Amino acid sequence: MDKKQSILQALLAYAGKKKVLTYLSMVISGISQLLALVPFLYIWAILRDVLAGDNSRIAHYGWMAVAFALASIVFYVGALMCSHVSAFRIAANMRKTLMAHIMKLPIGFLDSLGSGKVRKWVQESTQSTETYLAHQLPDKAGMYATMAGLAVLMFLFDWRMGLLCLATVLLAIIVMFTMMTGPTLRRKMAEYNKALDAMSNEAVEYVRGIPVVKTFGQSVFSFKRFKAAIDQYKDWVIAYTLDLRLPMTLYTMLVNASFAVLIALTLFVLKNGTYSPEFLLDLLYYIIITPSIAVTLNRIMFASENEMIVAEALDKTGRILSLDPLSDPADARLPEDNEIRMDNVRFRYPEADRFAVDGVSLTVRPGEKIAFVGPSGGGKTTTASLIARFFDVTEGAITLGGVDIRHIRKKDLMDRISFVFQDSRLLKTSIFENVRLGRPDATREEVLDALHRAQCDDILAKLPEGIDTVIGTEGTYLSGGEQQRVAIARVMLKDTPVVILDEATAFADPDNEARVQQAFTEMAARGKTLIMIAHRLSSVTGADHIFVLDEGRVTECGSHSELLEKGGKYASMWKQYVESIKWNIK
Repeated sequence: MDKKQSILQALLAYAGKKKVLTYLSMVISGISQLLALVPFLYIWAILRDVLAGDNSRIAHYGWMAVAFALASIVFYVGALMCSHVSAFRIAANMRKTLMAHIMKLPIGFLDSLGSGKVRKWVQESTQSTETYLAHQLPDKAGMYATMAGLAVLMFLFDWRMGLLCLATVLLAIIVMFTMMTGPTLRRKMAEYNKALDAMSNEAVEYVRGIPVVKTFGQSVFSFKRFKAAIDQYKDWVIAYTLDLRLPMTLYTMLVNASFAVLIALTLFVLKNGTYSPEFLLDLLYYIIITPSIAVTLNRIMFASENEMIVAEALDKTGRILSLDPLSDPADARLPEDNEIRMDNVRFRYPEADRFAVDGVSLTVRPGEKIAFVGPSGGGKTTTASLIARFFDVTEGAITLGGVDIRHIRKKDLMDRISFVFQDSRLLKTSIFENVRLGRPDATREEVLDALHRAQCDDILAKLPEGIDTVIGTEGTYLSGGEQQRVAIARVMLKDTPVVILDEATAFADPDNEARVQQAFTEMAARGKTLIMIAHRLSSVTGADHIFVLDEGRVTECGSHSELLEKGGKYASMWKQYVESIKWNIK
């Protein structure tokens, strides 16, 4: 959100032709709240006639009070109808704008921010703006109209009583604004949302890791970042609550102090013997109307807090929209072949203090099968992601067929490179449609052939409707390894010359791993360039070249046998791997 823009201006930029409905809802809501004050006058008139012993117009006043109350409700419903139409349009346009922009961003953007955080920003931010526009904004306009109307009514009968009542209200307003405005509160709200985002993002990662926890019998404390995020949120909430004890107590006391002032005034009048029926009538009027002031002030206070939440949501939206998309180059070129070269490539994630990839240079010739191995955090996935242009390099260059990938159109690049993620997910649609995402114009026979080559025949045989079975319906689900094979079938159907496999057997059992390896062999036999990222070293022994990455650098390179002869990092990793597969439970 532009700092010079108000929250309303920023939101109405998404309203289109529905903008007028937002303003109309505020006006109608204000009229509604002013109409809601009129019954107080008729109640006063009823009390006046009762004290005077005149019952002739009491019924008329009562019905008039009901009529104005009903009119207020009708106007308020009309205001909400206008505000909801505008709010839904704005929320929908915001979400469309965000998703359209996210689709243009590098794929690695989700990894760098965290998928849980991005989901929360898109979904909850638009929801908070919808709630603000549909309810809080017209209510806020109505509240200010109510305060203006109450200020007039306070001086309508006895200006002295009205002034005494408003004195406490003004003091309460001053205390409220010290709590609800200023840079300190904005900073506090930013800290709150940051802590909430961190906890939400870590919760998503924790849920994803539950299978690992169950497998290895670990406790929740194995996820230290999640626990740390919860503790940080708890500490912030407690500290902020303690900071607000004194001002909130003072505000609550002042906003409800009108009764105390009226009682003191009554005692003073009775002591001085200046009592009169008119004084009693005015006193009853102010006793009836002053609670409305406290209710209205409380609503204004909470509306101001919600407004800051919306401002934070707009800032998050602005952060996403400010990210530079992967634009197609004006001087686009087509690669001459499928040779991949990395020339002194360096890459650093935003706000990171070190390079994730630091000076990597390598060449992958067409049809070769290479592997990236190394310790976790060594830069394997990041290096492969750079080849697919999930991110743009910070320094150096990556070329495909002699052309810098930044000078290749996104569509042309994706026509040459496919990526199989380590935890591929299928859409809730048929196997046929899931696979055909790789090439939407593919025939049924081509999809079946891709599934066959990806070793998926046993999967189709056990499904109730074969290739037409919808995943996720009537208890039909696939294991992680089976989902990987279907994802590989999608890549086979797409038929790109370069395939990147990121820990494709990470969640596969031995049977699924064997079938996935057969699928890899099928791709290699068709002359595909395979780039594999693996922790299971048994899956890369047949690679033409194995690159060992550690702290973002290539520390060793060679075939499986050559690296074992060197006796370096890879040989040590292989020894540990061989020993680990010998473990058994007795």
